[in-house]
Amino acid sequence: MTGALTRLVAPADRCEDAGMDSLTHAGSVVVRSSPEALYALVSDVTRTGEWSPICTACWWDEGASAEVGAWFTGRNQVPGRTWETRSQVVAAEPGREFAFLVGGKLVRWGFTMEPVEGGTRLTESWEFLPAGQEFFAERYGADAQAQIDDRTRSAHESIPATLAALKGIAEGAPR
Repeated sequence: MTGALTRLVAPADRCEDAGMDSLTHAGSVVVRSSPEALYALVSDVTRTGEWSPICTACWWDEGASAEVGAWFTGRNQVPGRTWETRSQVVAAEPGREFAFLVGGKLVRWGFTMEPVEGGTRLTESWEFLPAGQEFFAERYGADAQAQIDDRTRSAHESIPATLAALKGIAEGAPR
């Protein structure tokens, strides 16, 4: 990949107060850390299991790293279910944004960093994309909406937990 390419798709809508019916969600926290340090943390997908309540481990494809176009695998676990996903990095701007698409087109997860008084505002965003909705309709049929609702609920619950864990790690809180 060329170093000049830093984004494949536009950032997700940053709708923090969207209801459970919305297929986008975001949350933010101010962290006593620099944008560059937070970027280094969230873009190291091999550490995701340290802060994610669902993703227990991630690993890069051989030779890949946090750059646009790179692929990695994530292992996820909730009660009664374990699965792996493949994701592609779509934004990699040190100190500004790191984002990836699950399945290369299904769901967009991202982190943005904004310098503010007292540190950096770290925002995590989630968007269930149209291709993901189509995929769920094909895969789950009549149960697709229930499956989408479950993923939406999970995003609403996991974003605050993820941000709290990242804040603790970045600020050096004991784990």
